[in-house]
Amino acid sequence: MLVQSYLFFDGRCEEAIEFYKKALGAKVDMMMRYKDSPEPQPAGHNVPGEKVMHASFRIGDTQVMASDGHNTGKPNFQGFSLSITVPDEAKAKHCFNALAEGGKVQMPLTKTFYSPSFGMLADRFGVAWMVMAESKEPRA
Repeated sequence: MLVQSYLFFDGRCEEAIEFYKKALGAKVDMMMRYKDSPEPQPAGHNVPGEKVMHASFRIGDTQVMASDGHNTGKPNFQGFSLSITVPDEAKAKHCFNALAEGGKVQMPLTKTFYSPSFGMLADRFGVAWMVMAESKEPRA
């Protein structure tokens, strides 16, 4: 069984992917626009052809899927966070600051009992992130 994240950016998918490429080094595996679909759009689904029907990209070893969805211009991400674990505090700071650009910091990076550097934020698209540096402490 495989569980994967699928994010609907409601018209801002390509912008989001470009942001994640810059902020986190994301690599696009594939991107299909509505105009490239072999099937016509269902009645009442009037998304411009240039918008993203489906995309798949990787952040590190993790695949994330995304779409423009219904293109309402109002992405609504609630009830979850994407958690990113990096090897050290310097990388945590880099990722956190890059994701926070234009977003909202909910908890600044700080030392916790489980990480030398942990923080939470919502990026400019409203996607919640938890950024954590791996602990060098031995586990019990």
